[in-house]
Amino acid sequence: MSHPPIDLRSDTVTQPSEAMRAAMMAAPLGDDVLGDDPTVNALQ
Repeated sequence: MSHPPIDLRSDTVTQPSEAMRAAMMAAPLGDDVLGDDPTVNALQ
């Protein structure tokens, strides 16, 4: 049984959906080095 190859280039050959763009635009930002990135702080 042969399996087709897995294409791992998806992040370079696809475009984000409108929902993905909206999520990126709504994401809180901050500088992780200075300790004010809320996403990094939540993960730590």
